[in-house]
Amino acid sequence: MSLLVINARLITIPAGTDDPGYIERGWMLVEEGRIAGIGEGDAPETSADEVLDVDGAFVAPGFVSSHSHLFTSGLRGLGVADTLYGWCDSMLGFTSHMSAEDIYWSTLHGALDFLSNGVTTAYNFTDPLQAWESMVDGKRLGNAQMRALDYHTRQADGCADAGIRFVDSIGMDATVGTDDEIFERFGASVAHTRGLDQNLALGASIMGQVQWSPREDAAEIEVAAMRRFGVTNQAHFLESPEAVELQQSKFAMYRDAGALGPDMMFGHFIQTTPEIIEETAASGASMSWQPASNGRLASGVALVPEMIAMGMKVGMGLDDQACTDVSDPWQNMRLGIYMQRARTKEPESMMPELALRLHTLGGAEIMGVDDRVGSLEVGKFADFVVVDPRQPDMGPLWHPVRNYVLSSTLRNLTRVYVGGELVSDGGVSTNPLAAAASARIHNDLPAVAANFGHPH
Repeated sequence: MSLLVINARLITIPAGTDDPGYIERGWMLVEEGRIAGIGEGDAPETSADEVLDVDGAFVAPGFVSSHSHLFTSGLRGLGVADTLYGWCDSMLGFTSHMSAEDIYWSTLHGALDFLSNGVTTAYNFTDPLQAWESMVDGKRLGNAQMRALDYHTRQADGCADAGIRFVDSIGMDATVGTDDEIFERFGASVAHTRGLDQNLALGASIMGQVQWSPREDAAEIEVAAMRRFGVTNQAHFLESPEAVELQQSKFAMYRDAGALGPDMMFGHFIQTTPEIIEETAASGASMSWQPASNGRLASGVALVPEMIAMGMKVGMGLDDQACTDVSDPWQNMRLGIYMQRARTKEPESMMPELALRLHTLGGAEIMGVDDRVGSLEVGKFADFVVVDPRQPDMGPLWHPVRNYVLSSTLRNLTRVYVGGELVSDGGVSTNPLAAAASARIHNDLPAVAANFGHPH
């Protein structure tokens, strides 16, 4: 199948430059799910199967969320009066009672929600096999119940069935079993993900758990798995404003284990020191920034402009639907811009063009998938959004790319495409499982709550 998009305000986000690649009136040709041509003015003669005339709407890359928990889509509004760990108690305390089928439908619902909001690729942290338990003195005890392997694999299946592109982040649950058993279990999860459609399952990764693991050698076992299975690692790290000195002391665990490098990502990375930032940047490790989540959970503001100035790669993520409440990438970008400007009192510390790059190609870069997604360039997957600046009307587009970031809302998002295929039309999913996913979480999650008590 082929698709020709015409009369588009194209925002391409090309690699290797800070220029957003804006074309006032352009065209894009899609063949077999990938971008085959892109240009300015009238499109060349072609026998495309479909011509899409967007009549002056923006056409831009689908958003990339470099830090996400898609299984949380049915758990919005929990833990509103709490910071991170209290919120985890309410949200993950709920999922500890869910079955593999519950988590499948919740993940599917979350992935469809992302797609309908213009997010076409996600780094997806799966709910670990070991159920959540409250933090004690900055770490978990590590003795909570362990679930069967299908609790993970059904989450990967949910992403694939939704049609979102994803990197599957898997907990090692390193306090259960011998090291050989831990590697065998993790390897089985990785093998399942690698057996899915590789145009959707873009890779496997480790959900870094050093931050709260009771194992003193948790970093070493994660590094050993990175090398044995050829996977990346993203750790929730230095997020919460509690026990900051204890959190910071654990940075040495990753450093001494040899984890720092291009395959290592730190999610949130708020309670840092200049020395931690400098060492991380020098190693080639990166960070994922979740401004909406950081504000919702009162976690703080990461020093993103300083990190970028030191050469660190940064992506943006929407985190949980349960702690951003609306998985809106435009809201996420604006909150990030406003937080940084309020902190630095310097408007140029976070410009709209930079925020857009971080939420598209920047996220793809830190995830290691920028050869396939994150920008509109020939050879990449044709994942894009169509955003109409007249519905609602933004007025004159004095600075089109800046208007796109600062003035667009989900109401302006008219269509979302993955591989040149329409996946959301006017906010309504085209996936045949969408109605079932909605029905399942509305019926099944209250039934779970009824068995153990209403979450807080």
